[in-house]
Amino acid sequence: MSNGVGHPQPPPPGRPAGTARHLLEVDDLGAAAIDEVLRLADRAPDRTLMDTKGAVLLFQHPSARTRNAAEMAVASLGGHPVTVRADEVGIDIRETAEDVARTLACYHDVILARVSDHSTLRRFTAALDAGGWSVPVVNLLSDNGHPTQILADLCVIRRRFGSLAGRKVAWIGDGNNVCRSLVLAAAMVGVEVSVSTPPGFGLSDADVQRAAALGRAPSIADTPQDAVLDADVLYTDVWVSMGQEDEAESRRRAFAGWTIDAELVRRAAPDAVVMHCLPAHRGEEIAPDVLEGPRSVIWEQVVARRDSLVGLLSFLFGGRSAAVGGPRAR
Repeated sequence: MSNGVGHPQPPPPGRPAGTARHLLEVDDLGAAAIDEVLRLADRAPDRTLMDTKGAVLLFQHPSARTRNAAEMAVASLGGHPVTVRADEVGIDIRETAEDVARTLACYHDVILARVSDHSTLRRFTAALDAGGWSVPVVNLLSDNGHPTQILADLCVIRRRFGSLAGRKVAWIGDGNNVCRSLVLAAAMVGVEVSVSTPPGFGLSDADVQRAAALGRAPSIADTPQDAVLDADVLYTDVWVSMGQEDEAESRRRAFAGWTIDAELVRRAAPDAVVMHCLPAHRGEEIAPDVLEGPRSVIWEQVVARRDSLVGLLSFLFGGRSAAVGGPRAR
């Protein structure tokens, strides 16, 4: 099968032409853009902003919160969401990633995709940009990052504490794609992040340097107990992500001692909250009484997944926080 690159293919007549703004990694947005997205997330949605516009949601991995949040966000802006499963397009099996991107762009005004390999997203944008297709691509999760999750998390932190700058987040567990997006976003908005992972499961040196270049490198703590001191937020994720099932037992052994439990919460700031991006494995990365306890804001995170996608789509389609209605009712 040809790689589908070849000569740049322009959009057909009637389709948007120009340069789109994509969100593949959270630092594709600067601090000012993140602030605008969060402002838009806290406003009533402009229900005509995406009128007549299609939004395709492509999932190579199963999804509960992301699919529902994205579909409802599109609908609340007046757009039409269409969800597509991996087997329906067969990226690089039935046809190339480039041809999939151009096909979807013939019908839709934005492509939101959850993919196994981040390079798929890069191939989407390269094919569209080369031909001048003005259709943004949004990363709903890849092995590199989870930017829309982190926008939701920042939304929750700001709602809880009134501001982002000066807050401290302690990440406990695997230095995975969510952790990576967190430290990049935090560096841009003035949030301190302390990361504690078992040896061999931390962020790469390149990720730490990238965060430093954006404004602030995360601090690396040897133990969870050190990481959570004075933290406003304790955050964790599963120890075994999709595609790592064969490593499950070895990971559980390696991560012993990196559970967020009540004792760890007591070492944080008095008003600290606990985050988890779900799904959770109770008794592994987080104790059941903490996940279900009064410090947990997991359901606020779930709601914010939709709200922050409303804000992001509003931003991409030209909405402005000062021009949209009053604060969102919650």
